[in-house]
Amino acid sequence: MSDELTIAKLFGDLSDTLGMVWIAGRSGRARQVRGATPATEKQSLVGALNCIHGNRIQLISDTEQNYLNSLSESSYRETLDTLFKGEPAAIIITDDLTPARSLRELAEATGTPLIKSSIEYKRLFTHLQYYLTHALAERETIHGVFMEVLGMGVLLTGSPSIGKSELALELIARGHRLVADDAPLFSRIAPDIVSGTCPPLLHEFLEVRGLGILNIRAMFGDSAIKQMKYLRLIIQLENLENDELQRIDRLSGSHSSRNILGLEIPQVTIPVAPGRNIAILIETAVRNHALRLKGYSADADFIERQRTEIERRSP
Repeated sequence: MSDELTIAKLFGDLSDTLGMVWIAGRSGRARQVRGATPATEKQSLVGALNCIHGNRIQLISDTEQNYLNSLSESSYRETLDTLFKGEPAAIIITDDLTPARSLRELAEATGTPLIKSSIEYKRLFTHLQYYLTHALAERETIHGVFMEVLGMGVLLTGSPSIGKSELALELIARGHRLVADDAPLFSRIAPDIVSGTCPPLLHEFLEVRGLGILNIRAMFGDSAIKQMKYLRLIIQLENLENDELQRIDRLSGSHSSRNILGLEIPQVTIPVAPGRNIAILIETAVRNHALRLKGYSADADFIERQRTEIERRSP
């Protein structure tokens, strides 16, 4: 699961990018963006000022400010009371507008973070949506090496000491890119997308037995490192006994899927044995998967050719 996100962290991550200034309510900096109570958990994360169905982050642009200014004094006070009773995680004033004194006083009194941004409403809304989608995405750490191979996000998995890091090093030497070694972090950022990144502590490093920790960027250059990639294929490396090898379908190979964060990711099992060029097999598996995504299946093509030939030879 994702870590809880506070307004203090959001402000720290985005203040420079979005020109944010903290106006009032600093005592509420530990408020969680995702609601901590059943009532607030149902609220939308971010949106324009809405006192009926409140957002966790309420945005006030010139449109909302003009509306508030048009209200009578009693209606204005009632609207603000309703706004703060909804316990929003934060209120952000857009377009570098100056918040009213009454808004600042209520924010300070209730410990509600009041922040001003120099960014226009639409741009700010887009930035916040993108940030929250990634920051609050469900996460899972999986043991393996995550790489970009031929432009596709590929996770190499298998038992310890099977040679994943050595294989990753050979793939890097062949021009492919490292995303994360040992503990790639995956997040489901959309219904059909799982994104993989590297924990900051492990970024750029690859451990190879006998060589120790290697800095891939320092050895191979910036082009050998990829910050993030969508997970499209899992390759499981296995030491198989002869009877297990015999059970693999010789036409279609060993294809299956693995559930990652609720999404089924295609998986190919590749037997590891002395003399096999696993790097070439990985590249070939990726090319074959790309063809499958386009609707082409070599085994189905071969079976169709056989059928056509049998029909041709039949009386």
